Amino acid sequence: MQLVVVLGDQLNHNSLAFDGLDPGQDLIFMAEVAAEASYVWSHKARITLFLAAMRHFRDELRARGFRVEYRTLDHPANLGSLEAEVRAAIERHQPTRTVCVEPGEYRLREQFLALGLELLEDRHFLASAADFARHAEGRKQLRMEYFYREMRKRHGYLMDGGKPAGGDWNYDEENRGSFPKSGPGPLPSPLRFTPDAITREVIALVSQRFASHPGRLDHFDWPVTAAEARAALDDFLTHRLERFGLYQDAMWTAEPWLYHSFISSSLNLKLLDPREVCQAAEDSWRRREAPLAAVEGFIRQILGWREYVRGIYWRYMPGYLDKNELGHTAPLPDFFWTGETEMRCLSEAIGQTLNHGYAHHIQRLMVTGLFTLLLGVDPRRVHEWYLAVYVDAVEWVELPNTLGMSQFADGGIMASKPYAATGKYIQRMSNYCAHCPYDPAESAGPNACPFTTLYWDFLMRHEARLSRVGRMDMQLRNLVRIEPARKAAILTQAQALKDKYA
Repeated sequence: MQLVVVLGDQLNHNSLAFDGLDPGQDLIFMAEVAAEASYVWSHKARITLFLAAMRHFRDELRARGFRVEYRTLDHPANLGSLEAEVRAAIERHQPTRTVCVEPGEYRLREQFLALGLELLEDRHFLASAADFARHAEGRKQLRMEYFYREMRKRHGYLMDGGKPAGGDWNYDEENRGSFPKSGPGPLPSPLRFTPDAITREVIALVSQRFASHPGRLDHFDWPVTAAEARAALDDFLTHRLERFGLYQDAMWTAEPWLYHSFISSSLNLKLLDPREVCQAAEDSWRRREAPLAAVEGFIRQILGWREYVRGIYWRYMPGYLDKNELGHTAPLPDFFWTGETEMRCLSEAIGQTLNHGYAHHIQRLMVTGLFTLLLGVDPRRVHEWYLAVYVDAVEWVELPNTLGMSQFADGGIMASKPYAATGKYIQRMSNYCAHCPYDPAESAGPNACPFTTLYWDFLMRHEARLSRVGRMDMQLRNLVRIEPARKAAILTQAQALKDKYA
Protein backbone atom coordinates (compact mmCIF):
# COMPACT_ATOMS: atom_id res chain seq x y z
CA MET A 1 0.00 0.00 0.00
CA GLN A 2 1.12 3.54 -0.80
CA LEU A 3 0.34 6.27 1.74
CA VAL A 4 -0.06 9.75 0.24
CA VAL A 5 0.12 12.67 2.67
CA VAL A 6 -1.74 15.77 1.45
CA LEU A 7 -1.22 19.12 3.18
CA GLY A 8 -3.66 21.99 3.52
CA ASP A 9 -2.00 24.03 0.77
CA GLN A 10 -1.81 21.12 -1.71
CA LEU A 11 -5.43 20.99 -2.83
CA ASN A 12 -4.92 20.41 -6.56
CA HIS A 13 -6.34 17.29 -8.18
CA ASN A 14 -3.54 17.21 -10.77
CA SER A 15 -0.90 16.86 -8.06
CA LEU A 16 2.00 14.54 -8.83
CA ALA A 17 1.06 12.68 -5.64
CA PHE A 18 -2.05 11.28 -7.32
CA ASP A 19 -0.36 9.97 -10.46
CA GLY A 20 -0.92 6.22 -10.71
CA LEU A 21 -2.72 6.04 -7.38
CA ASP A 22 -4.74 2.84 -6.96
CA PRO A 23 -8.11 3.81 -5.40
CA GLY A 24 -8.67 0.29 -4.15
CA GLN A 25 -5.32 -0.18 -2.45
CA ASP A 26 -3.59 3.13 -1.76
CA LEU A 27 -4.58 5.59 0.98
CA ILE A 28 -4.62 9.39 1.15
CA PHE A 29 -3.99 10.89 4.58
CA MET A 30 -4.96 14.41 5.66
CA ALA A 31 -4.91 15.95 9.13
CA GLU A 32 -6.07 19.13 10.81
CA VAL A 33 -3.73 19.96 13.69
CA ALA A 34 -3.65 22.72 16.27
CA ALA A 35 0.11 23.26 15.91
CA GLU A 36 -0.25 24.62 12.37
CA ALA A 37 -2.74 27.21 13.61
CA SER A 38 -0.79 28.16 16.71
CA TYR A 39 2.95 28.24 15.98
CA VAL A 40 2.11 31.75 14.84
CA TRP A 41 -1.01 33.32 16.37
CA SER A 42 -3.10 32.73 13.26
CA HIS A 43 -6.08 34.84 12.22
CA LYS A 44 -9.37 33.00 12.65
CA ALA A 45 -10.16 33.50 8.95
CA ARG A 46 -6.82 31.97 7.92
CA ILE A 47 -7.48 28.87 10.02
CA THR A 48 -11.05 28.63 8.74
CA LEU A 49 -10.02 28.96 5.10
CA PHE A 50 -7.46 26.17 5.36
CA LEU A 51 -9.74 23.76 7.23
CA ALA A 52 -12.83 24.44 5.12
CA ALA A 53 -10.87 24.03 1.88
CA MET A 54 -9.31 20.80 3.18
CA ARG A 55 -12.67 19.30 4.10
CA HIS A 56 -14.16 20.14 0.73
CA PHE A 57 -11.14 18.64 -1.02
CA ARG A 58 -11.45 15.50 1.11
CA ASP A 59 -15.04 15.06 -0.05
CA GLU A 60 -14.05 15.64 -3.68
CA LEU A 61 -11.36 12.96 -3.42
CA ARG A 62 -13.82 10.50 -1.92
CA ALA A 63 -16.34 11.30 -4.65
CA ARG A 64 -13.64 10.37 -7.18
CA GLY A 65 -13.31 6.97 -5.53
CA PHE A 66 -10.16 7.49 -3.46
CA ARG A 67 -9.76 6.21 0.07
CA VAL A 68 -9.09 9.13 2.43
CA GLU A 69 -8.23 8.92 6.10
CA TYR A 70 -8.99 12.37 7.52
CA ARG A 71 -8.14 13.43 11.05
CA THR A 72 -10.31 16.36 12.14
CA LEU A 73 -9.13 18.93 14.64
CA ASP A 74 -11.69 17.83 17.22
CA HIS A 75 -11.07 14.08 16.85
CA PRO A 76 -10.47 12.71 20.36
CA ALA A 77 -7.26 10.98 19.24
CA ASN A 78 -5.81 14.00 17.41
CA LEU A 79 -2.12 14.28 18.30
CA GLY A 80 -1.85 18.02 17.69
CA SER A 81 1.01 18.18 15.17
CA LEU A 82 1.52 17.06 11.59
CA GLU A 83 4.75 15.31 12.47
CA ALA A 84 3.03 13.21 15.13
CA GLU A 85 -0.04 12.50 12.99
CA VAL A 86 2.00 11.37 9.97
CA ARG A 87 4.25 9.19 12.14
CA ALA A 88 1.18 7.56 13.70
CA ALA A 89 -0.42 7.00 10.27
CA ILE A 90 2.74 5.27 9.06
CA GLU A 91 2.76 3.05 12.16
CA ARG A 92 -0.95 2.19 11.72
CA HIS A 93 -0.82 1.30 8.04
CA GLN A 94 2.77 0.14 7.50
CA PRO A 95 2.82 1.36 3.88
CA THR A 96 5.47 0.17 1.45
CA ARG A 97 5.92 3.79 0.37
CA THR A 98 4.91 7.12 1.95
CA VAL A 99 4.93 10.15 -0.33
CA CYS A 100 4.07 13.83 -0.12
CA VAL A 101 4.50 16.74 -2.48
CA GLU A 102 7.30 18.91 -1.14
CA PRO A 103 5.88 21.17 1.60
CA GLY A 104 5.93 24.94 1.19
CA GLU A 105 7.78 25.39 4.49
CA TYR A 106 11.35 24.33 5.17
CA ARG A 107 10.31 23.37 8.72
CA LEU A 108 7.83 20.74 7.49
CA ARG A 109 10.16 19.57 4.76
CA GLU A 110 12.81 18.67 7.33
CA GLN A 111 10.27 16.95 9.57
CA PHE A 112 8.97 14.82 6.71
CA LEU A 113 12.43 13.87 5.50
CA ALA A 114 13.28 12.75 9.04
CA LEU A 115 10.16 10.56 8.99
CA GLY A 116 11.36 8.91 5.77
CA LEU A 117 8.78 10.40 3.40
CA GLU A 118 9.56 10.53 -0.30
CA LEU A 119 9.06 14.16 -1.35
CA LEU A 120 7.75 14.83 -4.84
CA GLU A 121 8.23 17.94 -6.95
CA ASP A 122 5.36 20.40 -6.81
CA ARG A 123 4.34 20.79 -10.45
CA HIS A 124 1.80 23.48 -9.56
CA PHE A 125 4.61 25.98 -10.12
CA LEU A 126 5.98 27.13 -13.45
CA ALA A 127 9.60 27.09 -12.25
CA SER A 128 11.19 24.40 -10.11
CA ALA A 129 13.86 25.07 -7.53
CA ALA A 130 16.34 23.61 -10.03
CA ASP A 131 15.09 26.02 -12.71
CA PHE A 132 15.68 28.95 -10.38
CA ALA A 133 19.12 27.65 -9.40
CA ARG A 134 20.09 27.56 -13.09
CA HIS A 135 18.85 31.14 -13.50
CA ALA A 136 20.79 32.29 -10.44
CA GLU A 137 24.03 30.49 -11.27
CA GLY A 138 26.89 32.90 -11.88
CA ARG A 139 24.85 36.05 -11.29
CA LYS A 140 26.33 38.58 -8.87
CA GLN A 141 22.89 40.04 -8.20
CA LEU A 142 19.43 38.55 -8.59
CA ARG A 143 16.61 40.70 -9.94
CA MET A 144 13.05 39.67 -10.59
CA GLU A 145 12.80 41.52 -13.91
CA TYR A 146 15.35 39.31 -15.65
CA PHE A 147 13.84 36.14 -14.22
CA TYR A 148 10.41 37.34 -15.35
CA ARG A 149 11.59 37.88 -18.91
CA GLU A 150 12.98 34.37 -18.99
CA MET A 151 9.65 33.02 -17.75
CA ARG A 152 7.74 34.97 -20.41
CA LYS A 153 9.94 33.50 -23.13
CA ARG A 154 9.78 29.97 -21.74
CA HIS A 155 6.03 29.84 -21.21
CA GLY A 156 4.92 32.14 -24.01
CA TYR A 157 2.60 34.45 -22.08
CA LEU A 158 2.10 37.88 -23.70
CA MET A 159 4.59 37.07 -26.45
CA ASP A 160 4.35 37.85 -30.15
CA GLY A 161 6.88 35.51 -31.62
CA GLY A 162 10.13 36.10 -29.78
CA LYS A 163 9.19 39.62 -28.68
CA PRO A 164 7.01 40.89 -25.83
CA ALA A 165 3.48 41.90 -26.76
CA GLY A 166 3.30 45.64 -27.28
CA GLY A 167 7.08 45.94 -27.58
CA ASP A 168 7.92 46.30 -23.86
CA TRP A 169 8.42 43.73 -21.13
CA ASN A 170 7.08 45.84 -18.30
CA TYR A 171 4.36 48.50 -18.10
CA ASP A 172 4.79 49.32 -14.42
CA GLU A 173 5.03 53.05 -15.11
CA GLU A 174 1.42 52.98 -16.31
CA ASN A 175 0.21 51.15 -13.20
CA ARG A 176 0.82 53.69 -10.43
CA GLY A 177 -2.31 55.79 -10.51
CA SER A 178 -4.07 57.25 -7.50
CA PHE A 179 -7.72 58.20 -7.19
CA PRO A 180 -8.85 61.82 -7.61
CA LYS A 181 -9.89 63.79 -4.52
CA SER A 182 -13.48 62.78 -5.18
CA GLY A 183 -12.51 59.15 -4.64
CA PRO A 184 -12.82 55.98 -6.70
CA GLY A 185 -16.52 56.43 -7.39
CA PRO A 186 -18.83 53.41 -7.71
CA LEU A 187 -16.84 50.20 -7.32
CA PRO A 188 -17.77 46.73 -8.55
CA SER A 189 -18.64 44.51 -5.62
CA PRO A 190 -16.49 41.38 -5.68
CA LEU A 191 -18.15 38.00 -5.86
CA ARG A 192 -18.29 36.49 -2.40
CA PHE A 193 -19.25 33.00 -1.27
CA THR A 194 -21.86 32.20 1.36
CA PRO A 195 -20.51 29.47 3.67
CA ASP A 196 -22.13 26.08 3.11
CA ALA A 197 -22.76 23.49 5.83
CA ILE A 198 -19.16 22.26 5.82
CA THR A 199 -17.73 25.76 6.13
CA ARG A 200 -20.26 26.75 8.79
CA GLU A 201 -19.18 23.72 10.81
CA VAL A 202 -15.55 24.85 10.54
CA ILE A 203 -16.46 28.42 11.52
CA ALA A 204 -18.15 27.13 14.67
CA LEU A 205 -15.16 24.92 15.49
CA VAL A 206 -12.61 27.70 14.98
CA SER A 207 -14.70 30.21 16.91
CA GLN A 208 -14.76 27.85 19.89
CA ARG A 209 -11.27 26.35 19.69
CA PHE A 210 -9.35 29.53 18.78
CA ALA A 211 -11.48 32.16 20.51
CA SER A 212 -8.43 34.13 21.69
CA HIS A 213 -6.90 34.39 18.21
CA PRO A 214 -7.11 37.65 16.25
CA GLY A 215 -9.68 38.39 13.58
CA ARG A 216 -13.37 37.99 12.91
CA LEU A 217 -15.50 35.32 11.22
CA ASP A 218 -18.92 36.94 11.09
CA HIS A 219 -18.43 37.81 7.41
CA PHE A 220 -16.19 34.94 6.25
CA ASP A 221 -16.87 34.44 2.54
CA TRP A 222 -13.63 33.31 0.89
CA PRO A 223 -13.68 30.69 -1.91
CA VAL A 224 -12.97 27.23 -0.48
CA THR A 225 -13.27 25.01 -3.58
CA ALA A 226 -11.73 25.00 -7.04
CA ALA A 227 -15.12 25.84 -8.57
CA GLU A 228 -15.52 28.87 -6.30
CA ALA A 229 -11.94 29.95 -6.98
CA ARG A 230 -12.54 29.85 -10.73
CA ALA A 231 -15.74 31.86 -10.29
CA ALA A 232 -13.76 34.45 -8.30
CA LEU A 233 -11.18 34.64 -11.10
CA ASP A 234 -13.86 35.06 -13.76
CA ASP A 235 -15.52 37.79 -11.71
CA PHE A 236 -12.22 39.68 -11.49
CA LEU A 237 -11.53 39.33 -15.22
CA THR A 238 -15.01 40.56 -16.10
CA HIS A 239 -15.45 43.41 -13.64
CA ARG A 240 -12.09 44.64 -12.30
CA LEU A 241 -9.11 43.65 -14.47
CA GLU A 242 -9.66 46.58 -16.85
CA ARG A 243 -8.90 49.10 -14.07
CA PHE A 244 -6.71 46.90 -11.89
CA GLY A 245 -3.46 48.04 -13.49
CA LEU A 246 -3.97 51.77 -13.16
CA TYR A 247 -5.18 51.60 -9.56
CA GLN A 248 -3.35 48.56 -8.18
CA ASP A 249 -1.26 50.76 -5.83
CA ALA A 250 -4.07 53.10 -4.76
CA MET A 251 -5.71 53.08 -1.32
CA TRP A 252 -8.93 54.59 -0.01
CA THR A 253 -10.62 54.84 3.37
CA ALA A 254 -13.19 52.08 4.07
CA GLU A 255 -12.59 50.47 0.66
CA PRO A 256 -10.58 47.29 1.22
CA TRP A 257 -11.30 45.59 -2.12
CA LEU A 258 -11.06 48.23 -4.88
CA TYR A 259 -10.00 46.56 -8.17
CA HIS A 260 -7.97 43.66 -6.79
CA SER A 261 -8.50 39.99 -7.59
CA PHE A 262 -8.46 38.28 -4.14
CA ILE A 263 -7.25 35.05 -5.75
CA SER A 264 -3.87 34.77 -4.00
CA SER A 265 -5.33 32.54 -1.29
CA SER A 266 -6.82 30.26 -3.95
CA LEU A 267 -3.49 30.12 -5.77
CA ASN A 268 -1.56 29.39 -2.60
CA LEU A 269 -3.92 26.61 -1.54
CA LYS A 270 -3.65 25.41 -5.17
CA LEU A 271 -7.37 25.62 -5.84
CA LEU A 272 -6.30 27.60 -8.91
CA ASP A 273 -3.48 26.76 -11.30
CA PRO A 274 -1.21 29.71 -12.24
CA ARG A 275 -1.22 28.60 -15.90
CA GLU A 276 -5.00 28.83 -15.96
CA VAL A 277 -4.88 32.28 -14.39
CA CYS A 278 -2.20 33.71 -16.70
CA GLN A 279 -3.87 32.31 -19.81
CA ALA A 280 -7.28 33.65 -18.82
CA ALA A 281 -5.81 37.12 -18.24
CA GLU A 282 -3.97 37.08 -21.58
CA ASP A 283 -7.16 35.96 -23.33
CA SER A 284 -8.91 39.02 -21.88
CA TRP A 285 -6.30 41.24 -23.51
CA ARG A 286 -6.42 39.36 -26.82
CA ARG A 287 -10.21 39.87 -26.83
CA ARG A 288 -9.62 43.59 -26.08
CA GLU A 289 -11.50 43.39 -22.82
CA ALA A 290 -8.60 44.80 -20.75
CA PRO A 291 -5.60 47.01 -21.57
CA LEU A 292 -2.16 45.48 -22.00
CA ALA A 293 -0.68 47.42 -19.05
CA ALA A 294 -3.26 45.97 -16.66
CA VAL A 295 -2.88 42.42 -17.95
CA GLU A 296 0.91 42.55 -17.99
CA GLY A 297 0.99 43.91 -14.44
CA PHE A 298 -1.32 41.16 -13.25
CA ILE A 299 0.58 38.37 -15.01
CA ARG A 300 3.88 39.77 -13.68
CA GLN A 301 2.62 39.28 -10.11
CA ILE A 302 2.00 35.58 -10.80
CA LEU A 303 4.55 34.55 -13.41
CA GLY A 304 7.19 36.93 -12.09
CA TRP A 305 6.98 37.78 -8.39
CA ARG A 306 5.22 34.63 -7.15
CA GLU A 307 7.65 32.26 -8.85
CA TYR A 308 10.64 34.46 -8.04
CA VAL A 309 10.02 34.64 -4.29
CA ARG A 310 9.64 30.87 -4.17
CA GLY A 311 13.00 30.53 -5.87
CA ILE A 312 14.55 32.91 -3.35
CA TYR A 313 12.99 31.00 -0.45
CA TRP A 314 14.36 27.59 -1.40
CA ARG A 315 17.74 28.94 -2.47
CA TYR A 316 18.44 30.71 0.82
CA MET A 317 16.64 28.70 3.49
CA PRO A 318 17.09 27.89 6.32
CA GLY A 319 19.46 30.78 6.98
CA TYR A 320 17.17 33.30 5.30
CA LEU A 321 14.80 33.20 8.26
CA ASP A 322 17.42 34.68 10.57
CA LYS A 323 18.68 37.49 8.32
CA ASN A 324 18.70 40.94 9.91
CA GLU A 325 20.99 43.12 7.80
CA LEU A 326 20.02 46.36 9.55
CA GLY A 327 20.24 44.96 13.06
CA HIS A 328 16.67 45.87 13.99
CA THR A 329 15.51 44.62 17.40
CA ALA A 330 12.46 46.68 18.41
CA PRO A 331 9.26 44.84 19.40
CA LEU A 332 6.19 44.82 17.19
CA PRO A 333 3.81 47.52 18.50
CA ASP A 334 0.78 46.15 20.34
CA PHE A 335 -1.62 48.02 18.05
CA PHE A 336 -0.74 45.63 15.22
CA TRP A 337 -3.05 43.16 16.97
CA THR A 338 -5.88 45.65 17.58
CA GLY A 339 -5.70 48.36 14.90
CA GLU A 340 -6.12 50.94 17.67
CA THR A 341 -3.83 53.79 16.65
CA GLU A 342 -4.33 57.45 15.85
CA MET A 343 -2.38 57.01 12.59
CA ARG A 344 -5.21 56.66 10.08
CA CYS A 345 -3.29 54.74 7.42
CA LEU A 346 -2.28 52.08 9.92
CA SER A 347 -5.71 51.87 11.55
CA GLU A 348 -7.25 51.37 8.09
CA ALA A 349 -4.76 48.75 6.88
CA ILE A 350 -4.65 46.82 10.15
CA GLY A 351 -8.38 47.19 10.76
CA GLN A 352 -9.31 45.60 7.44
CA THR A 353 -6.65 42.93 8.01
CA LEU A 354 -8.23 41.93 11.31
CA ASN A 355 -11.72 42.09 9.83
CA HIS A 356 -11.05 40.16 6.63
CA GLY A 357 -7.58 38.61 6.78
CA TYR A 358 -6.77 40.75 3.75
CA ALA A 359 -4.88 43.87 2.69
CA HIS A 360 -3.51 44.52 -0.78
CA HIS A 361 0.19 44.61 -1.59
CA ILE A 362 0.74 48.36 -1.16
CA GLN A 363 -1.01 48.39 2.20
CA ARG A 364 1.32 45.59 3.26
CA LEU A 365 4.50 47.05 1.75
CA MET A 366 4.04 50.81 2.12
CA VAL A 367 1.88 51.12 5.24
CA THR A 368 2.36 48.30 7.76
CA GLY A 369 5.70 47.15 6.37
CA LEU A 370 7.04 50.67 5.94
CA PHE A 371 6.19 51.56 9.52
CA THR A 372 7.95 48.52 11.00
CA LEU A 373 10.99 49.13 8.78
CA LEU A 374 11.30 52.75 9.86
CA LEU A 375 10.61 51.96 13.52
CA GLY A 376 13.31 49.28 13.48
CA VAL A 377 11.17 46.28 14.43
CA ASP A 378 12.89 42.89 14.58
CA PRO A 379 12.19 41.45 11.09
CA ARG A 380 11.49 37.98 12.54
CA ARG A 381 8.58 39.48 14.52
CA VAL A 382 7.30 41.27 11.41
CA HIS A 383 7.44 38.00 9.45
CA GLU A 384 5.51 36.17 12.15
CA TRP A 385 2.77 38.82 12.11
CA TYR A 386 2.33 38.67 8.33
CA LEU A 387 2.30 34.88 8.39
CA ALA A 388 -0.35 34.96 11.12
CA VAL A 389 -2.85 37.53 9.90
CA TYR A 390 -3.33 37.04 6.14
CA VAL A 391 -5.48 34.30 4.66
CA ASP A 392 -3.09 33.86 1.72
CA ALA A 393 0.03 33.49 3.89
CA VAL A 394 2.22 30.44 3.41
CA GLU A 395 5.85 30.76 4.33
CA TRP A 396 7.52 30.27 0.95
CA VAL A 397 5.78 33.36 -0.45
CA GLU A 398 5.32 35.44 2.70
CA LEU A 399 8.85 35.25 4.10
CA PRO A 400 10.87 36.68 1.17
CA ASN A 401 8.25 39.37 0.57
CA THR A 402 8.32 40.42 4.24
CA LEU A 403 11.91 39.85 5.31
CA GLY A 404 13.48 40.81 1.99
CA MET A 405 11.30 43.21 0.07
CA SER A 406 9.55 44.95 2.96
CA GLN A 407 12.20 44.95 5.72
CA PHE A 408 15.43 44.80 3.65
CA ALA A 409 16.67 42.31 6.23
CA ASP A 410 18.37 40.21 3.54
CA GLY A 411 20.61 43.12 2.55
CA GLY A 412 19.40 43.33 -1.03
CA ILE A 413 18.80 39.77 -2.20
CA MET A 414 15.14 40.46 -2.92
CA ALA A 415 15.10 44.22 -3.48
CA SER A 416 17.72 46.61 -4.82
CA LYS A 417 17.03 49.13 -2.04
CA PRO A 418 14.88 49.55 1.08
CA TYR A 419 11.29 50.59 0.40
CA ALA A 420 11.67 53.66 2.64
CA ALA A 421 9.49 56.74 2.22
CA THR A 422 7.95 59.59 4.18
CA GLY A 423 4.26 59.92 4.89
CA LYS A 424 3.93 61.90 1.67
CA TYR A 425 3.95 58.65 -0.33
CA ILE A 426 0.87 57.50 1.56
CA GLN A 427 -0.71 60.93 1.07
CA ARG A 428 -0.13 60.68 -2.68
CA MET A 429 -1.60 57.19 -3.00
CA SER A 430 -4.60 57.51 -0.67
CA ASN A 431 -6.95 59.80 1.23
CA TYR A 432 -5.82 58.46 4.61
CA CYS A 433 -3.91 61.61 5.53
CA ALA A 434 -7.03 63.77 5.11
CA HIS A 435 -8.54 61.98 8.10
CA CYS A 436 -5.39 61.90 10.25
CA PRO A 437 -4.16 64.33 12.93
CA TYR A 438 -0.63 64.23 11.54
CA ASP A 439 0.90 66.22 8.67
CA PRO A 440 3.07 64.10 6.32
CA ALA A 441 5.03 67.23 5.34
CA GLU A 442 6.24 67.72 8.94
CA SER A 443 9.16 65.75 10.38
CA ALA A 444 9.29 67.34 13.85
CA GLY A 445 6.81 69.11 16.11
CA PRO A 446 3.37 68.26 17.51
CA ASN A 447 1.76 67.61 14.11
CA ALA A 448 4.67 65.70 12.54
CA CYS A 449 3.75 62.47 10.79
CA PRO A 450 5.44 59.53 12.54
CA PHE A 451 6.29 58.04 9.14
CA THR A 452 8.13 61.22 8.11
CA THR A 453 9.94 61.56 11.45
CA LEU A 454 11.02 57.94 11.42
CA TYR A 455 12.03 58.10 7.74
CA TRP A 456 14.68 60.74 8.39
CA ASP A 457 15.75 58.94 11.56
CA PHE A 458 16.08 55.72 9.52
CA LEU A 459 18.35 57.43 6.99
CA MET A 460 20.51 58.94 9.71
CA ARG A 461 20.80 55.66 11.63
CA HIS A 462 21.77 53.66 8.55
CA GLU A 463 23.55 56.30 6.48
CA ALA A 464 26.83 54.41 6.29
CA ARG A 465 25.18 51.14 5.25
CA LEU A 466 22.79 52.78 2.79
CA SER A 467 25.59 54.75 1.14
CA ARG A 468 26.66 51.41 -0.37
CA VAL A 469 23.22 50.99 -1.97
CA GLY A 470 23.39 52.88 -5.26
CA ARG A 471 19.67 53.57 -5.57
CA MET A 472 19.68 55.43 -2.23
CA ASP A 473 21.98 58.25 -3.43
CA MET A 474 19.22 60.80 -4.01
CA GLN A 475 17.59 60.17 -0.64
CA LEU A 476 20.91 60.48 1.17
CA ARG A 477 21.68 63.74 -0.65
CA ASN A 478 18.42 65.13 0.72
CA LEU A 479 19.57 64.14 4.19
CA VAL A 480 22.72 66.24 3.82
CA ARG A 481 20.59 69.34 3.23
CA ILE A 482 18.91 69.16 6.65
CA GLU A 483 20.39 71.59 9.19
CA PRO A 484 21.99 70.09 12.34
CA ALA A 485 19.39 71.60 14.68
CA ARG A 486 16.59 70.09 12.62
CA LYS A 487 18.31 66.71 12.61
CA ALA A 488 18.61 66.84 16.39
CA ALA A 489 14.90 67.62 16.73
CA ILE A 490 14.00 64.72 14.42
CA LEU A 491 16.20 62.29 16.36
CA THR A 492 14.64 63.38 19.65
CA GLN A 493 11.11 62.98 18.31
CA ALA A 494 11.97 59.63 16.71
CA GLN A 495 13.29 58.33 20.03
CA ALA A 496 10.06 59.38 21.72
CA LEU A 497 8.12 57.36 19.15
CA LYS A 498 10.33 54.33 19.71
CA ASP A 499 9.82 54.61 23.45
CA LYS A 500 6.06 54.95 22.95
CA TYR A 501 5.79 51.77 20.88
CA ALA A 502 8.39 49.69 22.75
